[in-house]
Amino acid sequence: MAGVEKLRFYPATMRSGSGARLTDLDGRDYVDLTATWTAAGLGYGHPRVAAAVADALGGQPGSGLSIMHENAVLLAERLLELVPGAEDRRVYLGHAGSDACDVALRCARAATGKRGVVAFQHSYHGGFGLAQSVSGVLVEGGATPDPHAVFVPYPNPFRPHRGTVEESVVDSLSQVEEALKGGDVAVIAVEPILSDGGFIVPPQGFLSRLAELARAYDTLLMVDEVKMGLARPGRMHAYDSDGIAPDIVCFGKSLGGGLPIGAAVGPAWVFDGPAASALLTMAGNSVCAAAALAVLDELAENDYPARAALLGEHFIDGLRNLQDGNGLQGGRSARYIGDVRGRGLCIGLELVLDRESNDVAPDMTRKVVYRMWQLGVTVFSVGENVLEITPPLVITSEDIDQAVTVIDQAICDVADGYVTDDDVAPYSGW
Repeated sequence: MAGVEKLRFYPATMRSGSGARLTDLDGRDYVDLTATWTAAGLGYGHPRVAAAVADALGGQPGSGLSIMHENAVLLAERLLELVPGAEDRRVYLGHAGSDACDVALRCARAATGKRGVVAFQHSYHGGFGLAQSVSGVLVEGGATPDPHAVFVPYPNPFRPHRGTVEESVVDSLSQVEEALKGGDVAVIAVEPILSDGGFIVPPQGFLSRLAELARAYDTLLMVDEVKMGLARPGRMHAYDSDGIAPDIVCFGKSLGGGLPIGAAVGPAWVFDGPAASALLTMAGNSVCAAAALAVLDELAENDYPARAALLGEHFIDGLRNLQDGNGLQGGRSARYIGDVRGRGLCIGLELVLDRESNDVAPDMTRKVVYRMWQLGVTVFSVGENVLEITPPLVITSEDIDQAVTVIDQAICDVADGYVTDDDVAPYSGW
């Protein structure tokens, strides 16, 4: 496999998956806390999605939108029902969150005649094009920034960049407003929870204050729900926590139930032109659209937002119990757990060198991820030192309890030297 597309944390090759568990080539089972970056939101091999895909594939009416088919139209209608908005609106269908965000950003520029994009430091909106060049975490890693992008600090309650948390919020919003005053900003792009750059849950009210600024300066607000949306945060949308109604909402990952699809919802005056300027041959194909319809049906009919809220509370309680020194390893892991944060089944566990300094612990984090894999739990890390815990929404409380026990043991094992630098050297994360 080409190195350009690999992002690996341990030497795992899986044979199959079911629900919230994976099985490797040797037949060993793992509790999965990744949902493959949330793409498998309903878990692996969900029967409702599998049945919908098989049915659509058996009578596929073309492979893209140049020959229109019912599933794509039904999906667009469902997304319009799901996302608030009063004016005439459109849905872009693509292959992933990356192209959904890229097309949304390009359409915003074309429709407004403005060039500027306000984005956030450590953000992620996509792996190519304009979406990549306004992704702070990629720009910081060497990608070429868009010349008209302005990157603003994302307020971090655990590590405020200006004095107090409120001072950090005010500073971030002030920088946004300063960019908007120039009159050339087409769109503000924001994640409701900043994931790949360190899993930061913003202070309550930050998104609503950002939305007020966008309205005041007649600027489009694009909320990137690709990774954190669709029931995972204990609500259908992560932006619901601040009660806002974005101009543009982007989806991907879990929308397809494991198949590639992305979508952007927004005003017709934004997404209707330039005509045929976003061409992917198989975008909106009937098979992936059928999978997405099955996902949305399953989420709504079985109230997955409520399930995620309940299980997320159970998971966070277990992790905070470790932080309080009540783990099975004699409370030794508590020293290294700097912060536990999240909403629903969007959870970040920040590891530190010690609780007195709260200094970041990137080496420990890499080794904890590796050790957890050895102990039968798969998880990824983001930022320098945060375990990103985003399990399939079908995970059970028993799986969560097992995962908490493994996290406790893995931290202590790493502290005791069970994982060496050579063990993790071949594997790279963010």
